[in-house]
Order: sequence, then C-alpha cells, then structure tokens
Amino acid sequence: MDSCRRVPIESQKVDAPLTQSATFLVVSITDSPNATKTVRSTLASIDAIAKNVAIRDLSASFACTIGIGSNVWDRVTRLPRPAELHPFPAVHGAKHSAVSTPGDLLFHIRSERRDLCFEFERQLLDLLGDSIKVVDETTGFRYFDIRDLLGFVDGTANPVGPAVPEAVLVALEDDAEAVGGSYIVIQKYLHDLKGWRSLSNETQEAIIGRTKWDNIELPDGSASSQKAHKTLATVEDEDGNEHDILRDNMPFGSPGAGEFGTYFIGYSRKLWVIEKMMERMFVGVPEGMHDRLLDYSTAVTGTTFFAPSASALAGLDGDDD
Repeated sequence: MDSCRRVPIESQKVDAPLTQSATFLVVSITDSPNATKTVRSTLASIDAIAKNVAIRDLSASFACTIGIGSNVWDRVTRLPRPAELHPFPAVHGAKHSAVSTPGDLLFHIRSERRDLCFEFERQLLDLLGDSIKVVDETTGFRYFDIRDLLGFVDGTANPVGPAVPEAVLVALEDDAEAVGGSYIVIQKYLHDLKGWRSLSNETQEAIIGRTKWDNIELPDGSASSQKAHKTLATVEDEDGNEHDILRDNMPFGSPGAGEFGTYFIGYSRKLWVIEKMMERMFVGVPEGMHDRLLDYSTAVTGTTFFAPSASALAGLDGDDD
C-alpha cells in the first residue's frame, strides 16, 4: 500500500440545511471515574446514533454537529490543538458586555421534526450518563419566514452554495492539523421585546440596517455616523476582503415565562472573524458607538468550540487514558 496516500477527510455536517427545529445542548465533563473514556467512545459512535434516529424519517434533514471546547480539547481528543482554539474572550464595551461562560461540549442538533431532536438527545444523554453535566439546553424553532422574534429576517448574509465550505471549513493553508474542521461561537441573547416594540418601524430598521417587511438592505450613513447592526456584523481584513460566517440562529422562548430570545451560533473557518465581529458590536466603530441592537438584546452566554472533522471524531476510540 502506498504510505503517502492520503485518507479523505470527511467534515461534520456544519453546512446542514436550515431546519424547523433545533436543540442547542452545552455540557461540561465531570470528574466521575471513566468520564473521559465514556465521552470519547460516545463521540466516536455519534454517527451510528445519528443514523439510528435519522432513518425514522429520511426527509427530516436530521443532523448533529459536535463542538469541543478549549479546556478539554487535549483531554478528550489527544489530537493537535487547532491553531486558533481558546476560550471565548469576554468583550467589554462602555455600555454592554459579551460574557464568557463555561462549556466543554456542544451538540447542535437539528431536524425538521422536533421529536427526532428529542429522541437523539435522549439516547445521547443515556450513553454519556454521569460523565457529563448539562450546562444549558435550549430548544429553538423557525419563526414564520426565517424571522427572529424582533420581526426581522435572520441570516440574510449567510454564504450559499460553494461559498459555504470556503467560509466555514479550515483549509490546509490555514492549519494542516485541523483541516475539515470549523470554529463555533455560541451566544444566547434575551430580548427586551416590550422595549423593542415601543420603537417605530423606522427606528427598528435603522438599528438593523434592513427594511422590516421586505428585507431590503438600507444604505450606510456617513463614516462618522452610528453604524447599523448589519454593518457592524460585517468583517473585512486589512485588504478590504469581506469574511463570511455561517449562522444557524434560532428563536427560542416562553411567552408564559416572559422569555424571548435568539440563540446565535456561528461557524467559521477563522475564529478571529467572529471575535472581530463581537468587538465591533460591543465596543463600537468608532469606539463607544456600540450596536444599538444590544440596547434591547442582552448576551447571557458566550462559549467557543471547535468542530473537528467527522473522520477525527470517528478516531476517538475510547481507549483508557
């Protein structure tokens, strides 16, 4: 056999289509006996678990993407550390902060059917047992024509087609040890819906940078004026090249509990792109002119993960430490 032959790298389904339902499950790994071994063996078998659920309705676009946090990367994977992987850095602006919160593993579970997400999560947690502790579990849903609970279409700037892997998958020239993987940042935002609804449509549109009903992009103001959310969330490098990320945001909430929010999840080939976006939003451009959307949306979580390739996950065989 040719020892120089390269084994094809299969990525996780980070580019799975937008679905009607999703579960965002963040867990920490415990110090229980054999916790690391249990986690490794479960992650290595994740494809089999997913197939067991997905086969019940092949038209339901079931998928699960797994992210591994910086603090447990070495313990769980025994693989080279992705070049940019580190804990989520809190960002403190003059008025608002992007908080940093704990989380060792992320399971981004999605499907057209809520029951498939539920069943997969049940089987997953049964296998993990006392090796993990749930940090946060949020159930998201599609709201009308892909709108957030603020009433605007969400995800307009997402790349499509061949541009998706270009935006989200680490390439050989980026990091030879992390090819086919993707950086993930999650933030859970809670909305002051009453305050937001007190604003006129024109004010809301100026904050977002798009018209509310037909989703038409509004022109930017002068260089010194307050930037809209869509402008602050756009990142360019020093050469003026725009860098895309893939968002699979979901509304969540409970009217009875008075909770309304958006779960932000961003996949990126380069972690610095999302971190720069956070700096622009929370610190402002120029500094002090923060994203006015933050006056009505508060970030209550913030965690960074890396989604290794499916090939790398399958290689986690659960051997003893």
